[in-house]
Amino acid sequence: MTTEKIDNVSVTTQANVYFDGKCVSHGITLADGTRKSVGVVLPSELTFNTGAPEIMECVAGECSYRLAGSSEWLTSSAGQSFKVAGNSSFDIRVTGAYHYICHFG
Repeated sequence: MTTEKIDNVSVTTQANVYFDGKCVSHGITLADGTRKSVGVVLPSELTFNTGAPEIMECVAGECSYRLAGSSEWLTSSAGQSFKVAGNSSFDIRVTGAYHYICHFG
């Protein structure tokens, strides 16, 4: 199931811009203190590093991703998600616009 709306949040209005504008996101905080980011990755192949564990939820588009230590590329599309360990990384390939919610924790 794809998340279409997140209610009762505080939004950081200044965007996080990564990789020369190929990834743009906004941080949000829920009423209970839970942090997430909502953003888009434009066509590119990038490597992201993680601090905390993450769940990348696709809300539109699709991507191919490869977790650190793996040689296998997997696909995630709208309604799907993938988990990334903390203090790790993942490679992502996007050919269209990949819209996501990053759930931290």
